[in-house]
Amino acid sequence: MVKMTPDMFSCSDDEGNLYIEIDMVGVKKENIELKMVEDGFFVRAKREETGVEYAGTYAFCSGVVPEKAIARYTDGKLYVKVPYRESTETVDVEIQ
Repeated sequence: MVKMTPDMFSCSDDEGNLYIEIDMVGVKKENIELKMVEDGFFVRAKREETGVEYAGTYAFCSGVVPEKAIARYTDGKLYVKVPYRESTETVDVEIQ
C-alpha cells in the first residue's frame, strides 16, 4: 500500500462558513473516512485497485461546528462545508 497526502484547498465565505476541497481521484465514496472536531479534521480513503491510500490531518485557524458539516463526493473531489463556531474579528497586519 502506497500512502499519500491528498491535495487540499480551503477558504472562507462572508457568511461564516469554511469550504474544503480534497482531491482523491479514483476512490469510491464508501471507502472515504472523514472525522472532524472543532479545530481540525482527518481524512482517509483507499483506492483499492491501485494500492493507494490517501490520508491527512489538518488544523483550522478558528473553531468550527463539526455537527453541522456537510460533505459530498463527486468527480474525484470531496467537498465539505462547515460553519465556524463563532464569528471572529480579524486584524489587519502590516507587512513590511
